[in-house]
Amino acid sequence: MTADDGQVPVGARARALLRAGRELFGAARSVLREHDAAQEEVRRAYGVLAEVFVKEELAGLPPSTLREVTRGQLRETTLQALEAAGFSSVGQVRDAEAYALRQVPGIGGPTANQLHGAAGQLARAAAQSVAVRIDVDAQDDVRHTALVRALNRLVLAGHGIPEAVALARKTAEALEADLQTATTAGSRVQWLLAPSRKREQARAALLRVRECLAQCAAGDVRMTLDQAVTDLLRGPEPADQAWLDFQVRAAEYYTLLGKVADLPEDRESAEGFIPTGIAEEVRAQPLDESLLQVSLRGYQAFGARFALARRRVLIGDEMGLGKTIQALAALAHLRATDQGRHFLVVCPVGVLLNWIREIESRTSLTAHRAHGHKQFAALHAWEKEGGVLVTTYDVLRTLHLPKVPLAMVVADEAQYVKNPKTQRAEALRALIRRPSTGHVLFLTGTPMENHVDEFRALIRQLESPDARAIPYPPTTRDSRAFRAAVAPCYLRRNQPDVLGELPGVIHADEWEEFSAADRAAYRRAVGEGNFMAMRRAPYADPARSAKLHRLRELVAEAAANDLKVVVFSGFLEVLAVVAAALDGAALGPLTGAVAADERQDLVDEFTAAPGHAVLLAQIRSGGVGLNLQAASVVVLCEPQLSPAVEAQAVARAHRMGQVRRVQVHRLLAADSVDVRLLDAHRVKQEEFDAYARRSEVAETVPEAVDISDPQLARQIVEDEQLRLALRA
Repeated sequence: MTADDGQVPVGARARALLRAGRELFGAARSVLREHDAAQEEVRRAYGVLAEVFVKEELAGLPPSTLREVTRGQLRETTLQALEAAGFSSVGQVRDAEAYALRQVPGIGGPTANQLHGAAGQLARAAAQSVAVRIDVDAQDDVRHTALVRALNRLVLAGHGIPEAVALARKTAEALEADLQTATTAGSRVQWLLAPSRKREQARAALLRVRECLAQCAAGDVRMTLDQAVTDLLRGPEPADQAWLDFQVRAAEYYTLLGKVADLPEDRESAEGFIPTGIAEEVRAQPLDESLLQVSLRGYQAFGARFALARRRVLIGDEMGLGKTIQALAALAHLRATDQGRHFLVVCPVGVLLNWIREIESRTSLTAHRAHGHKQFAALHAWEKEGGVLVTTYDVLRTLHLPKVPLAMVVADEAQYVKNPKTQRAEALRALIRRPSTGHVLFLTGTPMENHVDEFRALIRQLESPDARAIPYPPTTRDSRAFRAAVAPCYLRRNQPDVLGELPGVIHADEWEEFSAADRAAYRRAVGEGNFMAMRRAPYADPARSAKLHRLRELVAEAAANDLKVVVFSGFLEVLAVVAAALDGAALGPLTGAVAADERQDLVDEFTAAPGHAVLLAQIRSGGVGLNLQAASVVVLCEPQLSPAVEAQAVARAHRMGQVRRVQVHRLLAADSVDVRLLDAHRVKQEEFDAYARRSEVAETVPEAVDISDPQLARQIVEDEQLRLALRA
């Protein structure tokens, strides 16, 4: 039976609608309840573990710190009395009972309260700033394990949970009030007896319930909610499995922890210290994450917004901060908001497969591989269907791209096109200059390796008004002015600023003496003016090579501790010597001659190997683009000509997702070319810090000196010839 207007069901039909509405409402509430419970479990476990780190922090603060907090209100004699009574840290003061403090001579009730208040203030400050790291070596610690398992429950529930929770909240809010108001329509008697105003309210509410049910049925909302509850109720895995999963995808765990525990983020650091006006413009840029299957950290979301808002930019984040994810977020936004269907990614061959995997696993976009014998089929499919075409710099030179609008062009490891006169740079520039090309995004953690000219040339290839306006008068080398000029199109964040949970990195220079045979080989190389032979000389006599002996020791130590090792060298001959010295037990070498698929297979095998493993890699090939965070020991067989090359190699292991402290051992030969290379490193690092370390900061550094690789090599050879009296 219906109401007198012929539109609103009353009685049995209304009760059926209300029953269906309550079931849907109950399903939505179940999702919210289980999700809230899972999040609360994470927050509770985090709080317990954070208190451990706070206590460690307070244990290192002497009681004199309390005087600073109270702006000198505590007398020096009070602090002396505390120390005399055995209170050696702020932590002891905070944990002490008020009665115990009052037993200290000279400390009464008010002073004890002051001490407690000051200690509490320091504890709160520590809680806001301390970096809580989940220690993989603390798997027997119930506090670490509790947090890992609490996070594991949410991680296993899947990337669809946030969307399901948002849907559940929207559904519950839409139904809750209307279900109560529409109750009158469920009873024919109540409907007839109700005043007209109440019937009108019930009528409107029931119509909204019916509409909500229809929309939810069309969108399979009930199925989504039921699946979300099932996923959340599944619970965490056993402790050992949860720990294993954490080690495999630690970055995902920490990203989730930051969101659930609402961990503070240094906004200036996350935004690369760019000028306020630009930062406000970027913050206002919407970011549609509906086609992403991964959660973004705050600084990553800002990076994607920067690329979208400024249109043609270079993101120069330090290696290991997830530049690929930021690019994918920008691509996904453009597709989700119908701002384009065709996207292009150009990258070195070594990371081609990694890009394909990331697109397929992290987004709902389609990846097309324009490389190898199937590149023409991929090109045709991309032209027809849209998606992300992934190719390499070398293939791009001969690839005839159809004249479709490119919504975004991404150039990964953009330092490959720092020389605008190369064919690869010209091929990329031709695409960037197309009128139909929209956004352009360069990605590189090393925008300059040797001198600032490289950086400027790279920025200018963005072909944007901001990039073309960058001044570079030959009479000035003001780094602050340069950073201010590139700020509209350059964003950089550094690891310590945004990854508080990342374990530290320990650098150890391992100085060794030449053997007699190695020294003779070195003198011959110097006499011949052969710079590369000079660098390889410490491995000329493998049986007596001190560097090789130390390398074997380092690998043995790593094996004893079940740690994985990556050994980098710039020379194939050195890698061959290392492989022989390790009796063929090492994987690789990973070189430029290894095909993209085989290269990724090597990395996968190294990552999946249980316990200890060794991977050999040529530093220019294995040190770019790959993710090697399974390794926690890095060995550099010789210093490189550029500190940026070494930094890139180290960042393959010391990056987001690393759960162990990384040990970096650089093998050096005393009284050799290695000494001069380290001196050159310092000069180049000073220039990088001055021009590219931050996007825009307020300090000015002294003028730096340009040193290119050929100049450096010639100078070192000549100096060594004179030093060893081998030059007339």
